[in-house]
Amino acid sequence: MRRLLNRLRSPLEPHIDRLMSPFQRFAAEEASGGLLLLACTVAALIWANSAFEHNYEALWETHLTIGVRQFLMDEPLHFWINDALMAIFFFVVGLEIKRSIILGELASLRQAALPVVAAVGGMVVPAALYVMLNAGGEGADGWAIPMSTDIAFSLGVVALLGSRIPIPLKVFLTAFAIVDDVGAVLVIAVFFTETIHWVNLAIGGGLIVTLVLMNVIGLRSPLVYALVGAVVWVSFFKSGIHPTVAGVLVAMTVPLRVRINPEQFVARGRALLDEFAGDGESGPRRGHLALTTVRQRSALEELEIAARQVESPLQRLEHSLHPIVAFAIMPLFALSNAGVLLDGDILGLATTPVSLGIILGLVIGKPLGIGIFSWIAVKSGLAFLPQGITWRQIIGVACLGGIGFTMAIFVGGLAFDDATLITEAKVGTLVASIISGGAGYLILRSSPGKSEDWIGASEEA
Repeated sequence: MRRLLNRLRSPLEPHIDRLMSPFQRFAAEEASGGLLLLACTVAALIWANSAFEHNYEALWETHLTIGVRQFLMDEPLHFWINDALMAIFFFVVGLEIKRSIILGELASLRQAALPVVAAVGGMVVPAALYVMLNAGGEGADGWAIPMSTDIAFSLGVVALLGSRIPIPLKVFLTAFAIVDDVGAVLVIAVFFTETIHWVNLAIGGGLIVTLVLMNVIGLRSPLVYALVGAVVWVSFFKSGIHPTVAGVLVAMTVPLRVRINPEQFVARGRALLDEFAGDGESGPRRGHLALTTVRQRSALEELEIAARQVESPLQRLEHSLHPIVAFAIMPLFALSNAGVLLDGDILGLATTPVSLGIILGLVIGKPLGIGIFSWIAVKSGLAFLPQGITWRQIIGVACLGGIGFTMAIFVGGLAFDDATLITEAKVGTLVASIISGGAGYLILRSSPGKSEDWIGASEEA
């Protein structure tokens, strides 16, 4: 409440600060989560290659039963992390996608053109390079592995560079990584579904329609969307479509509308604060101890209601779930999936067609695709290069796009059933992510930091 009162007392922030502050909070959280993700990755590698390697494998194969009576699900811990918790990760991704398209980095067609085109190049070229090495081979199904960017890891590297990186460049990186996520979700939904059980899919689809209707009639309770979303997840799991897709679809139904606009909230808040202050002397007090009056408590309750009404359910869910995803789910995913047994033949694992295809796709294909497609978009007039951003910085960020860690490992687990191929995919992803992160860091570190107003540049364009 004190934070709310301070906001009401402070003058309105400049337009650009209000616009960019949510992104800055998002980027800071992602960057911190990326550093924790790195720590868990190192811990997993050490654990899997220590004398306790058997404990590592046994832990993730431990079965966990969840449900009641006839609706019991008995699955290993690895399943609950990769399919259940990662559905929450994809739910947050869906919230970010919806917010970005309607109000954020992708809201303006002119502003979204560059990151969208860059993301397309960053997906097509890596996949093509992978196919060149694996077409017709046993690893051919892994073509989608080098397509995605890990936002947390890439922003973690950017955080190491501090103020040297201008905000418009961080926005560009975040925007094309979000578009990458859209591509990854479509790939998972279309190419990694083998058998469809139509009854279960119809139940899940019907529930999605129900959530849309809830949005239309103005139902705003996040709890309701969460409970129905859990049933949608089970329906998709039973249907044969990967349940993480349910997370994105449910996120798209969460309302982004607010009940009152900021101006109405400020006016209402000031009136309630005046009412609270006006009745401040009538309550019982003893020294520094005081009790609020009935009128004051009523004013506080109405102020809390107004605070909820000025923020959309989507924003509340995104703000509450994002720390859980960044600091719990993704690190747990890294800890349970990055533990690759390196039995001395590291070079052999890193030079198989699968590993080389991923390394070539992420290290060469990502910057090549992002760079060339971005250049074509700008030179053709389809998009504009943000003011104060150089092509050298674009290439540096494009290299960071080759950090495909979380999504690449996740897609690798879907693409392959063979344990050897999964290991090769993990090794290729780890090697490529290290090279890409190092290359991007060095290029950006040697680039002159120059931060100018991207919004002003877009208006001039």
